[in-house]
Amino acid sequence: MTVDTICVLISSLSFYAYVASYFISPHMKNEFKRFDIEKLGLLTIILEFLGATGLIVGLKFNLILTISSFGLGLLMLCGLIVRLKLKDSIWISSPAIFYMCLNLYVFFASIR
Repeated sequence: MTVDTICVLISSLSFYAYVASYFISPHMKNEFKRFDIEKLGLLTIILEFLGATGLIVGLKFNLILTISSFGLGLLMLCGLIVRLKLKDSIWISSPAIFYMCLNLYVFFASIR
């Protein structure tokens, strides 16, 4: 198994976990309320699910991997911007930074 494949699996499984937690735990919904983007919560979760699924499918079809990894990287950049506007600490923002970098790594690896 290559490093790129491991990165794809880490990212996709993590995003599936985020999607599940949105429906299981009130914490995720409360975060969207705190961000004052409650109405975008479900859309964000749908995009995360599609992106995670695209990463898995992308292991077979490179174009889908490229699109999905770029989309998730962009989604995490938006999440980071929201956290910066709220003046969240670097520690609280670190998951968004990590997943943005991880997915951008996968993106750049997929266009090599």
